[in-house]
Amino acid sequence: MNKAAMDENPAIPPIGHFFRPRPSAVLRGLVLMVMGFTACSWGGSAAAQTVTPELPRAYSSAGFAREAPVAPDVLRIVFPGATRVGEFSGTPPAAIAFENEAPIGYVFSTRAVIGSVGFSGKPLDVLAGLGNDGLIRGAVLRRHSEPILVIGIPEEQLNRYVAALAGLDIRATQLGAIRPGARDTPDMIVGATISSAVIRDAVVRSARAVARARGLFGMRAAARLDRETFEPTGWRDLLADGSLVARRFTRADAGLDGDPSETFVTIHAGLLTPARVGQNLLGAVDFNALLAEMGADDQVVLIAADGLYSFKGTEWVRSGVFERIEIRQAERTIRLTRERHRNVERLRPPDSPAPREIGMFIVPADTGFDPLLPWRLSFLVEREGKPPTTLELPYRLPERYRVPADVDADEAAAPDELLWQRIWKERAGPIAGLAVMLGILSAILVFQDWLTSHTPRYRFVRFVFLAVTFVWLGWFAGAQLSVVNVLTFAHALLTGFHWEFFLIDPLIFILWGYVAVTLLFWGRGVFCGWLCPFGALQELLNEIARRLRVPQFAIPFAVHERLWPIKYIIFLGLFALSLHSTTMAVYAAEVEPFKTTIVLRFARAGPFLLYVALLLAAGLFVERFFCRYLCPLGAALAIPARLRMFEWLKRRHQCGRECHICAVRCTVQAIHPNGAINPNECIYCLNCQSVYHDAHTCPPLIHRRQRRQAQDALRAAASQDPAPS
Repeated sequence: MNKAAMDENPAIPPIGHFFRPRPSAVLRGLVLMVMGFTACSWGGSAAAQTVTPELPRAYSSAGFAREAPVAPDVLRIVFPGATRVGEFSGTPPAAIAFENEAPIGYVFSTRAVIGSVGFSGKPLDVLAGLGNDGLIRGAVLRRHSEPILVIGIPEEQLNRYVAALAGLDIRATQLGAIRPGARDTPDMIVGATISSAVIRDAVVRSARAVARARGLFGMRAAARLDRETFEPTGWRDLLADGSLVARRFTRADAGLDGDPSETFVTIHAGLLTPARVGQNLLGAVDFNALLAEMGADDQVVLIAADGLYSFKGTEWVRSGVFERIEIRQAERTIRLTRERHRNVERLRPPDSPAPREIGMFIVPADTGFDPLLPWRLSFLVEREGKPPTTLELPYRLPERYRVPADVDADEAAAPDELLWQRIWKERAGPIAGLAVMLGILSAILVFQDWLTSHTPRYRFVRFVFLAVTFVWLGWFAGAQLSVVNVLTFAHALLTGFHWEFFLIDPLIFILWGYVAVTLLFWGRGVFCGWLCPFGALQELLNEIARRLRVPQFAIPFAVHERLWPIKYIIFLGLFALSLHSTTMAVYAAEVEPFKTTIVLRFARAGPFLLYVALLLAAGLFVERFFCRYLCPLGAALAIPARLRMFEWLKRRHQCGRECHICAVRCTVQAIHPNGAINPNECIYCLNCQSVYHDAHTCPPLIHRRQRRQAQDALRAAASQDPAPS
């Protein structure tokens, strides 16, 4: 290595050799940090302001069970003008609001009506009022576990947003279509646009479900299931009119040896959702409790069996899926799971049998199950030494449970567009922008040799991309991945996975899909090095600090690698805490500065701003300080990093032996002194590849160039020597 290269690229200092910065250099770094941080905080605070109506404090502590009466102070908010409210009843449950003795609308709970959940997949409950004219009269947020709302958004701002839903027209085919007397959709909460949309959607969908069930303004657009009608009846009558079906299967039916006429199993089944069936079989208390667990459009099926064979088996206890039984409707197969199973000890009618096994299975609406269409119960019989055989029990809903279509149904009776579908349409522009951005990044990864072969070109592309990541992807699009996403995904796998929860935020969904693919191809570094807005901010600030000659602290590698486990401990601690309390885990996840810096754009309280300031200040002297030692998301992505398929980062045998330039210049010091790259720490910034291809920096290339120049000089000198006489 020539002296110039050695001077420009000093080796990692030994343990105990720390930098001795000049006071003026340190002062420049601190001034830079304070000025930039102050500007960002001012801009973020200004951007976070929102104009929403002032809301009384009356409901801040409102928390009522679905059947509990609505307190007068809450009623004044959810339904101004109402003098009293009746009991919650019907399906979906709602309470009639009265002005004196005239009914003027309904009060309902979104949790009770549609089983509303938030963006996090946790329960969300809003108490709201619906007028007979189709307008929302008022709303109160009673329960939520949204990470961005648990800590980050002031409670008063959230309350004002929910109150501003008053005046929405549920008959509009699209939110925002305004008729006289109605109001437009309130502005989303800055920094919580997805959670805002979830709350709004829960209120509107619940109101429409209540309106359809009560036949308000012709909202019954098609034949529907009669859930409400009840009359006392018994087991035999339910069998006689087809509400329940039963069939006896013999050994011959099951393809088993032995007496072919011997009873193998007798199966009973039926749709339990209609009150005439469910309330008679379970009793009013248990039936209402079951309805409270279900969404407005969910169904529940009863299965009872007696005989020599169990339809449940034992495998479901371990796998969570009932392998022996499933529902089939047309070409659709619906698996029955442990989470949707409810055991039944006995049936209430005196004339009912006492089957060996009884079970109820909730069938979610998102399975596509239609109770009005025929379906069949498929029962798998395992046979020793032979392929299994299948027994089937068909079911067709009796006509008495069908409510015919109304002839005056209007456009509002059209099926509601799913929330995630509407959000994807509304965010078509940012989605296209992200697609272009990911396409460019893919090209960078595929053609990295060409890019890094010219250092100025690489550095220009690198810093422009980082600037776009921070400014557009982070501040404008709000697409900052978080360890909270990882915890939410893990809990979804444990408690019941539903795609719609993750489809609600299209940019986050697309980013996670891309990160999952690149994690298998190149490891964690693609996200950490190119797509993390906070990581981009750290690197850009550090680059500015270097240009202002702020000294850089080279941490000895022996100390550096002993600091790596901190982020893994933080991640494992957050995961363990989330198993106990999701809310506590969300609070603890504030170790990530992403919400303060990117999502809320510095519009936070003083302690949060101080924490971010300390991290950014540390990053001026130690590049990507937070990424190196504290980031739990980086730790979560690093765990599967060794599964990557490609090893495209080139090394020479001299690396770590004769030269340490790449190790010194590594953005996060992921290169060991022996020259090996640690895939758990590498952020794939391609800095080492720029050095690898630089003929004026990489010692082997310098020596090769010098030898070539010497050989050229010798050949030139030989060609100029006069020929001997």
